[in-house]
Amino acid sequence: MKPNEYKISNEKFVFAKTEDKIHDKELVTKPISYFHDAFNRFRKNKASIVAAIIILFLVFYAIIGPIVSPYSVSYNDSRFRYLLPKSKITTALDLDFLDGCKKKSVTKNTFYYYYSMGVETGHNAIKDQKYSTYVKKDAKGKNVTWYKIRYDSYQAVGTVFLNVDEEEYQSIQRYQDETGIQVIYPITQLSLRPQAPQDENDANYWYQTEKKAGKTHVVLDENGEFINIYEPYSGKDNYTSRVRIDNYEYDYSLENQTGYQIRVNYYEYYIYHHSNVLNDGISEPSFLFGTSQSGQDIFVCLASGARFSFILAIIVASVNLFVGAIYGAIEGYYGGKLDLFMERFVEILSAVPFMIVITLLKYHMKTSPQVLVLFIAFFLTGWIGMAGRTRMQFYRFKNQEYVLAARTLGASDKRIMFKHIFPNALGTLITSCVLIIPSMIFSETSLSYLGIINLNSGDTTSVGTLLANSQPYLTTYPHMIFFPAIYICLLMLSFNLFGNGLRDAFNPSLRGSED
Repeated sequence: MKPNEYKISNEKFVFAKTEDKIHDKELVTKPISYFHDAFNRFRKNKASIVAAIIILFLVFYAIIGPIVSPYSVSYNDSRFRYLLPKSKITTALDLDFLDGCKKKSVTKNTFYYYYSMGVETGHNAIKDQKYSTYVKKDAKGKNVTWYKIRYDSYQAVGTVFLNVDEEEYQSIQRYQDETGIQVIYPITQLSLRPQAPQDENDANYWYQTEKKAGKTHVVLDENGEFINIYEPYSGKDNYTSRVRIDNYEYDYSLENQTGYQIRVNYYEYYIYHHSNVLNDGISEPSFLFGTSQSGQDIFVCLASGARFSFILAIIVASVNLFVGAIYGAIEGYYGGKLDLFMERFVEILSAVPFMIVITLLKYHMKTSPQVLVLFIAFFLTGWIGMAGRTRMQFYRFKNQEYVLAARTLGASDKRIMFKHIFPNALGTLITSCVLIIPSMIFSETSLSYLGIINLNSGDTTSVGTLLANSQPYLTTYPHMIFFPAIYICLLMLSFNLFGNGLRDAFNPSLRGSED
């Protein structure tokens, strides 16, 4: 470069004032804490945010579900089994969704059986009494008429025979007069009831029938109407209610050894029994997730099972974190022979299969609660993984410069371990602890699903028990297994995405990163 090739104008030179003192400028930005910085990184992970929202929703459902519902896990009703999901909102809007109904094709006799319920009581087992027909050839090549209906699982119970005493008989009649709602219907004549063994105790046959080839067939009059088989009024019936069938005189009961046999519409009797006798806050049968094979409310059972799983998993994860962190910190910090001895002990415990552990515990703790057996089984070997991760992190950080500096300044081992090293290992441990929760829930679900652990007692149940009990009805009543399966799938997927976000958020190497 030649001299004077690049010339700098005099205006670009600024002379420093020698009398002025130059100081460092004060920091304008505020310091960010470790957890604040971790949160800033976490909220940039959209998948983890969505997963966190789903987890909060699932936890909220598990906590609030059993509280807001009038039902409980111990509740069951054998006549309201296999009920389909029903929402009061969609029912009020008259939507063909979550209305407790499903499409069904039935033969002539079955159609008349369901259709007659609406004719007698006004409670339509066929929604709105609407139907369509089509012809299909059977196995013998004969044309058979089929009826397409929307089957209402709540009304399909129809009427049932009940044995009541004098007090309950009069109580139902008073309820009828107060509300104007008919619960008791005329009793049918014994001699005219169906002769087929499978139908002789079915109270829904209030009309004339005949037996053909071992099956009950309807008999209609010349106008195609049902012919009732009600017991004519004998003068002995103690039925005084003003609510009657078309004001005709029939007997509404038969005397027996316990009092009376009566015919009641079970839907209305259910409302009467819960609102006037039990007073348990149940106004009408409505199950958002439907009912199980034993008549339990799936909504409450699933929420209670999920709440139990969450509580168990959180307690086990917390205990494992506490024990594993202390054990692993001692191993990793001191090392040497102590580490060698402690690792051999860990290897002995981890070599025992989990199934053997829980089998031996069940054998030796037969009288103990199943929950205690499950907790001990998870704890005995559950802390080993946490101890190994803590040990690895302590080996990684114990020879860092800031640790050597703290040791040089006279810091105690306890302070170095839990003040300087442990916070740097916290990210990995928190992520591991979060991922332990769905792992514990999945393990508990698997054990209860296989029947190794039985948690279905009293007000306790589990998601695995619901899945196991619903499996035989996968094709006939898929709603019974659908909701528990969806819950466990969402839980596992959400926790894995949430754990990935936590892992990146608590990674110390990303502190201050804007990516």
